Amino acid sequence: MKCFSDQEDIQESVIKILQDNMGLAAGENLLVMTDLPRLEDLRDKSVEHLQGMLERIMLARFIVEIASDQFSENPVTFYPFLATGGDGVELDKTVAERMLGYDVILGLTTYSLSHTDARVNACKQGARLASMPLFESRMLKPDGPLDVDSNQISLEAYHFAEYLTEAQQVIVRTPDGTDLKFSLEGRPGQVDDGIFANASGKWGNLPAGEAYAVPVEGSGQGVLVVSAGWYPKLDEEMIFEVKDGYAIDLRGGGVVGDHLRQLLKFDDDRPIYKARRNLAELGIGCNPNARKPDNILEAEKIKGTIHIAFGDNLHMGGLVESDSHEDFVLPVVDLILDGKTVISNGVWEI
Repeated sequence: MKCFSDQEDIQESVIKILQDNMGLAAGENLLVMTDLPRLEDLRDKSVEHLQGMLERIMLARFIVEIASDQFSENPVTFYPFLATGGDGVELDKTVAERMLGYDVILGLTTYSLSHTDARVNACKQGARLASMPLFESRMLKPDGPLDVDSNQISLEAYHFAEYLTEAQQVIVRTPDGTDLKFSLEGRPGQVDDGIFANASGKWGNLPAGEAYAVPVEGSGQGVLVVSAGWYPKLDEEMIFEVKDGYAIDLRGGGVVGDHLRQLLKFDDDRPIYKARRNLAELGIGCNPNARKPDNILEAEKIKGTIHIAFGDNLHMGGLVESDSHEDFVLPVVDLILDGKTVISNGVWEI
């Protein structure tokens, strides 16, 4: 486990996050959350997975120490809780209630808080919240995905969001066989730019940098091919078949594919599994310093990529609620909106 030997670099970045990204003002209260391994995690998860969890716990604690020292006029709370075991799985009632009443929340977790009612309710009460699942300390270092001009990212993301708002029909293609079509009619483009200051209730990721929209339910048709290396532990290509807005089959993917087939249960039409298979999101990466393809938090922000998600979209403005939201990043992609190519082979054309 890393010991943060370069604490000066990290401390400077943490202060920047709290001041510039989150806009922490004098007197505002800060909550730093992190999820702890459950007994089943300690028993079943890999050493590498557990090391990542423990690093995030220690990093969260380190951020609390920095905040307490550097922001003496701000009450700071450190709140560890037992992990939920999945992205979008609802938090325990006690944890959800603990999130209420804070001005700023940082979630350095293994499992994402983004697609949960707990996150929604905290934001409804005015919290500015940064969801940081799978965050790594290297992201805080110079030239990392947080060492960026957030204003420039915001300009580019909003530019793409305007295109998404105007678009009705979308085509996504890649050289390795992705050919996916769906509708965005009536669905607004949205932005995750990492600028939360002076925006009550705003939330997103850190590191940030994407424009996104929610496909119309039932409209998706085609094939999605995820390349080896572009999902954690994925060492062989996997292929989703999409029909009428749902993934109906998944081929390949090795151990990762086996895990996803168990999660999605293509032969089970119970609502819980059908919702997990819902075509949920189109995202466009806009962060020039995002580089790591097998960390989803960072990979989906890589400039020139797009990502497609299955599962929950209710917490993004759609109609489907699920206990899962799985993102899949596509490099070297063509993105075509109403017949106009806006990304060609991973290069922006706008």
